[in-house]
Amino acid sequence: MEACHPPQQSNGTSHGAMALAIITLEVFAGTWINAFIVCVLCIAWAKKKTLNSNEKILLLLGCSRISFSCFAWLYHFLSTIFPNLPHFQTILQVLASFGTSLNYSNLWISACLCGFYCIKIANFRNSFFIYLKVKIDRMVPWLLLGTEILALAITIITYVLKETLQKNNITFTCQESFWEVTIRMDKHLFPSHFLTGLVLTASFMVVTFSAVFLLFSLWRHKRMMQNNSMKDLSMDAHIRAMKSVLSFLVMYSINFVCLILKIIYNTNKKNIMTLLIYIYLHAFPGVHSLILIFSNPKLEKALLKFLSCVKWEFFMK
Repeated sequence: MEACHPPQQSNGTSHGAMALAIITLEVFAGTWINAFIVCVLCIAWAKKKTLNSNEKILLLLGCSRISFSCFAWLYHFLSTIFPNLPHFQTILQVLASFGTSLNYSNLWISACLCGFYCIKIANFRNSFFIYLKVKIDRMVPWLLLGTEILALAITIITYVLKETLQKNNITFTCQESFWEVTIRMDKHLFPSHFLTGLVLTASFMVVTFSAVFLLFSLWRHKRMMQNNSMKDLSMDAHIRAMKSVLSFLVMYSINFVCLILKIIYNTNKKNIMTLLIYIYLHAFPGVHSLILIFSNPKLEKALLKFLSCVKWEFFMK
């Protein structure tokens, strides 16, 4: 009887090493960017003894992204360096569960931030929208708590579904066709994939509708200022806000597509597709946080001050 030969391991190893190297650089940069946001907000919190709603969302988002980047990097490091050691399988499952929960948290806090900006900045005369604009500051702490509970609950449910799959002992031998095994595994994994896709789609819809409403409101206000010949400074601020919201919508859309592709394709296989998916997914937290810094006057001022100090110290040496 002929033995089952695994796919070419050289390509998988090279792709895995390349992905690990790129992800390491992205995680390092993203962690420092989000750590900067957290430090600035914590210093402001210590001085003022309070934070506004926007700063609360940004603080939790920064902490969530730092934690996600660390767990995700550790998972990729162990799975690349020790791919076949059975002792690490339990550790990898725990790291994957924590990373999944933090990723859900990251996505939903981003959605809350986009929704908060829409409610605070957009100007509509709808009574429900006006009610939200008045009550949003009181709702933010409960929304943030709800996102964390939802992320944890979805992770636990998904983990239980996958454990149920493993208990069914879905294994195959050389006599079984790969197509039959794939269908059987997809059938058992469908509830888990469907639940994950539902959560991702819900957060994506929140971001999309919030961004579209906000862009429409800013565009309408910009046209009113043009017709009334108002100050260029205010118009520039609105154009800048529109570019920031549009860039976030584009980035979030690509991130959503990558997450869906991650579900559809077998990401355990180290190929060029999974390499590109992982590169973008790990670049998103850092790049988006950098956009948030430059769209926030306080954070941008603090960053420029920090960079000027670093530049001065460099030239002094």
